[in-house]
Amino acid sequence: MPETLRFTAATRFEAARSVAVLPDGHRCRRLHGHGFVARVWAEPTPSWAPFAGAEVETLTGCLDRAVGDLDYRFLNELLSVPTDEELARWLRRRLERQSVASRSVPGIVAVGVQSTPDQGADLDGEGRVHVWRRFRFEAAHCLPSVPEGHQCGRMHGHGFEVVLHAVQQLAEGDHLGIDYDRLEERWAPFIHELDHRCLNDIKGLEIPTSEMLAQWLWSRLKPQLPELSWVSVYETVTAGCHFDGQRHRIWKEFRFESALRLEAAPEHHAARRLHGHSYRMKLHLSAPLDQVMGWTVDYGDVKRLFDPVYRRLDHHRLDGLPGLAQPDAAALVRWIRAQAAPLVPQLDRIDLEERPGCGAVLSWGDEAPVLPV
Repeated sequence: MPETLRFTAATRFEAARSVAVLPDGHRCRRLHGHGFVARVWAEPTPSWAPFAGAEVETLTGCLDRAVGDLDYRFLNELLSVPTDEELARWLRRRLERQSVASRSVPGIVAVGVQSTPDQGADLDGEGRVHVWRRFRFEAAHCLPSVPEGHQCGRMHGHGFEVVLHAVQQLAEGDHLGIDYDRLEERWAPFIHELDHRCLNDIKGLEIPTSEMLAQWLWSRLKPQLPELSWVSVYETVTAGCHFDGQRHRIWKEFRFESALRLEAAPEHHAARRLHGHSYRMKLHLSAPLDQVMGWTVDYGDVKRLFDPVYRRLDHHRLDGLPGLAQPDAAALVRWIRAQAAPLVPQLDRIDLEERPGCGAVLSWGDEAPVLPV
């Protein structure tokens, strides 16, 4: 598969709104407020940023300017129906129409608005709206087929999180499609089946891996929710699985603390000075489901196989790494791919954030339909 490199930026804003298109009595018809998060994913041309390595900073600046008119505002003054979907549309138009002097953003892939930590909407370039909502339950499980001595063979538990994703085509002028309440209604029966239970005792979950749980949920939800596009299961805060009805994709998250300086930055630019980041990185893997083990790849194996690369990154100076000319986000994520792919052959995507929501996404796998971020 051809390699795709995207840059991503995120910023916050505080605003109030009232959504009058919702049914009478709905709580969101009343005046209320949120601490929103806005995100943008883009594939700009190579010469778009002022210097190599400034892509993330430049994209973040563009998003900050676009969001400036929303911060501490009553959103109904700007939009008659200020849903998350409509806010995403407004932000995309603003990003595309910024003046040349303030750098409009070419190659926008998607714009997202997250109104709470547990819900949001992403708008892609084809007018599809990806709506998602997060749910949580507490449960016990063990994996019966793992080798003797494997920690997951012992009965243990997790605070599981499940994210339901629905994708739909909204024509310009359509203000509301699948709302968060509908996702919550479809989820409601499952909280009684899963919460404070042992998953191994539930029919169909005798091997309760993240992959099997995502598949089990999909088979029960899809007939009731045709727009369902992915089910994501977070087994822990650093590992989980996506399932779209055909394929499983797992991820494992790592964090590392590193120092760097960017030689390509102009004289007196802050990035030219020695500084550092607390990086967050997700490794995404695709592999067939092992019917005996109930997983695609063991999360523990991913951690073990990647460890030699991780040790070269964590608490080190990145601009001294052999083979890495400059440790900006794009160059670094490509370097990580070159080091990790031979060790973890199922790897096909890396998300690397220098700051929360701001970084680069390198993909060389099949992401259709669009893989949630």
